[in-house]
Amino acid sequence: MKKIVLSCMLLSFVGLQSCKNEEKQKAEAAAKAEGEKVVSTECYKAIYENDTLDLKLNTLKNGKIGGEMIMKVESSPLKKGEIAGEFHGDTLFVDYTFVDGTNNNAKFKNPMAFLKRDKKLILGNGTMQTTMGVTYLVKDKPIDFERVKYKFESAECATK
Repeated sequence: MKKIVLSCMLLSFVGLQSCKNEEKQKAEAAAKAEGEKVVSTECYKAIYENDTLDLKLNTLKNGKIGGEMIMKVESSPLKKGEIAGEFHGDTLFVDYTFVDGTNNNAKFKNPMAFLKRDKKLILGNGTMQTTMGVTYLVKDKPIDFERVKYKFESAECATK
């Protein structure tokens, strides 16, 4: 009889604990969704010779940045993708995940750094390194924001 009572109590404790874990997971998911709400949206455009880059930045409630970028570079296929990152001081560090041309099966990921000056963004040139398939900007090497092609001006956001 004691074994049956003990077994029932043990099962009820396990059941109560799993309910608490489920409630905790739901609360964490709700907090994450709240932090990912868009607070503001800014659009930028950079034109250099025959190249055009369109950038849409969404500032999220948690302080991170998300958005989209389309790169129309004269000598290469259209690159369209998403950016995700955050500001460190006046510099925005993002990862640009994109598809190259019409090949939607292959996705590429490049790190980028933008310097915010006044109401402009300047795409910097930095030394990149790939380790174990991950490309990143080398921390010991400075990023050049002076001799650059792409300087983004504030632009109207296109409505879809």
